[in-house]
Amino acid sequence: MDEDLLFRALADPSRRLLLDRLFANPGQTLGELIDGLPMSRQAASKHVAMLEAANLVATAKRGREKLHHLNPIPIQEIAVRWIGKFEAHRVAALVALKHKLEDE
Repeated sequence: MDEDLLFRALADPSRRLLLDRLFANPGQTLGELIDGLPMSRQAASKHVAMLEAANLVATAKRGREKLHHLNPIPIQEIAVRWIGKFEAHRVAALVALKHKLEDE
């Protein structure tokens, strides 16, 4: 996993908005994805290409349409790698405190 590319893709609010829209409604065409957004098709295409390069969006062809789907795996990997390891210490401290208080 190229974490630098992944974090760059997630850093942009427009790309996060597109991911939110794919989470809410998977399998959208580019036109459906940007419907109602103040974003040109060309700009959206560039954003989606970056999300695809970061493996956050997967596509599937249906006839002449290209459907876009959220790939949550890289986000889960970030959670495990960058958030989980910091949470483990906090949880361990809470467990130790619980045991200490129960022993008193």
